[in-house]
Amino acid sequence: MALNLDALGKPIGPVTRDYTWKDAVLYALGVGSGFSELEYCYEKQLKVLPSFSIAAIFDFLAHIGVTSNVNLAGILHGEQRLIFHSPIPSEGALTTTGKITHYYDKGKDKGALVIGESDTYHSNGKKLFTSILTVFSRLDGGFGGQNAPKQEFIFPDRDPDFVVDAQPSENQPLIYRLSGDIFDLHVNPEFARMSGFEKPIMHGLCTHGYACRALIQSLIPGQPEKARRMDCRFSKTLYPGTPIKTLIWKTGDGKAMWRTVDAVSNKIIMDNGVFEYGDIPQEKIDFTGRVAIVTGAGAGLGRTYALELAKRGTKVVVNDLGGARDGTGGGSSSAADAVVQEIMESGGEAVANYDSVATPEGGEAIVQTAIRAYGRVDILINNAGILRDKSILKMAPENWKTVLDVHLNGAYHVTRPAFKIMKEAGYGRVIMTTSAAGLYGNFGQTNYSSAKMGLIGFMNTLKLEGEKYNITVNTVAPLAASRLTEDVTPPEFFAKMKPEYVSPLVLYLCSEKCPVSGHIYNAGMGFYNRAAVVTGPGAVLGNDDRIPTVEDIQKSLGQISSLKNGKEYCQLNDQVGDAYAAILNPPTTQAETRDSSTDNVRFASVSTVFDQMPGAFQADAAAGIQVVFQYRISGPSGGDWYCAVKDQACQISSGIHDKPTCTLNMSDADFLAMMNGKLGSMQAYTSGKLKIDGDIMKSQLIEKLFRVSR
Repeated sequence: MALNLDALGKPIGPVTRDYTWKDAVLYALGVGSGFSELEYCYEKQLKVLPSFSIAAIFDFLAHIGVTSNVNLAGILHGEQRLIFHSPIPSEGALTTTGKITHYYDKGKDKGALVIGESDTYHSNGKKLFTSILTVFSRLDGGFGGQNAPKQEFIFPDRDPDFVVDAQPSENQPLIYRLSGDIFDLHVNPEFARMSGFEKPIMHGLCTHGYACRALIQSLIPGQPEKARRMDCRFSKTLYPGTPIKTLIWKTGDGKAMWRTVDAVSNKIIMDNGVFEYGDIPQEKIDFTGRVAIVTGAGAGLGRTYALELAKRGTKVVVNDLGGARDGTGGGSSSAADAVVQEIMESGGEAVANYDSVATPEGGEAIVQTAIRAYGRVDILINNAGILRDKSILKMAPENWKTVLDVHLNGAYHVTRPAFKIMKEAGYGRVIMTTSAAGLYGNFGQTNYSSAKMGLIGFMNTLKLEGEKYNITVNTVAPLAASRLTEDVTPPEFFAKMKPEYVSPLVLYLCSEKCPVSGHIYNAGMGFYNRAAVVTGPGAVLGNDDRIPTVEDIQKSLGQISSLKNGKEYCQLNDQVGDAYAAILNPPTTQAETRDSSTDNVRFASVSTVFDQMPGAFQADAAAGIQVVFQYRISGPSGGDWYCAVKDQACQISSGIHDKPTCTLNMSDADFLAMMNGKLGSMQAYTSGKLKIDGDIMKSQLIEKLFRVSR
């Protein structure tokens, strides 16, 4: 199977993993820490080894393999670069997104290189580290691509400044594998011999952890937070129990080169090592060189956004019509001019604009003001708004239309021309302003609530259109003192509702550091949280022969309405796909649909999977293919089945085939988890839950030949 060259540059993830201090300690023990380095092993004032980063995103590495479509029978971890941005907290959640940045062709029979780059953020919002991974795929060369550029790496011609000896235990892989990489090669003697080794070998990333400890011990003792970068090439395998030496040369201020060798044979285990270290960079969100448009910026929230952006280096277009709170009046330049003057007196740059967002011409003119003054638009905050509150029977069509024209249509009028410029530049940040009235409802504000909820729909689609151009779109529901809220808010709360409490979140969402798009946030008085549209798992009623009745709906309303195990969707196709899957694979009994343990389960038993496989077979994809997949499923509900594919037809039989192309071994629980979409196939394989005997390459045909809805 060929490499998936179309995957180049396309987003992978996000992949999220929760962890606790126990995971960090287990990793430290797995790479040789102990009482001599209690700061890595004791939860009191725990410090996390920087190299824990690559173990913590082990699942993401599998996604690189799946997306690139490498031949799993011939992959090796070739090189690894880690760039450390912030110290890793002792617990939390890690979210990793990335992409394949390069494919390099070393030639037929010489292999290929797949380069994957990813960024990992902590649940506290901080960017923790960047990983640049090189996978060597020895069976995928000869696809016609360019070879990798040559890199010259010369060590100093002198003795190393530090030599750190270490003695991994013969049982070291048994501890390290508990951090995620439970591949059989590191634990199963029989598998290791079949793979050409005398016995199980050390994990390369376990030796990498030993090297990280040696570098910290020598260069920044007791201060792992000062590690800034760690590179290496994995050169040779190592058997457990073999002593190692890490050789370190200081090459400059905060820089070193290193390699790790087998202390018995002097063979190089890891080479081309680079280590950089220094004080933790002071993290500050900076907007120098960026240009922002803030609509409705003459007072309240808009004014605060404009002032705060300018303080951080943004050139700001301050837009305000200067009308009354309900949008009436001929307009005035004084509000926008006053904010511009404030910015300029503080040393910032700003220009005023007095056009109305309520017309396409006004929106275009606002954007052109930015282009004429500064030549670009990077940030747009759609903040302009008016109020005309009436209960529905008193809501005149004019009041309905005018409010929608400013809030919803106004956002469209400015966003459309701004988006064009952002797309051409390959960068943009768009903020919509919704309201709790739109998210949750508020008496007497049908026009305002409808407009504000409409902005959520606008964001949901715009985020998809902007994704590949590095344009993020997010929405904030502010709770802040303004002329729109002054007479509808109790005085004691109004005094606490300073716009300054909202602006930090808005500015972060406007920044290059912001990793999210399509999110909704509430913000006010120092309280921040996220809101989302959540869809319940639902119920399937009726079938091809019977349309459900009104009474069926009545009986099942509880299940239809339940949000237990609800799901947040990123786009329409995801939700429709789940709906189709539910219809095609409904639960087999009513009792099963009511059992919370089977929520979101499409296959209740192993035998059901094989019963449904013929219906999932893709005959068009089977031209010229002749294979036999043997399944050996252990456990109480397991058994043996095989699938024979020949002449664009498939036959599913129970029992054992005498000459299978490949054999897939799994427990019944893991097999059902995989088939129900709760365990990825690559994750199952790399974790050892799925073991494949025979032609591993041919096993990759399964996903091509069968389309199982989940």
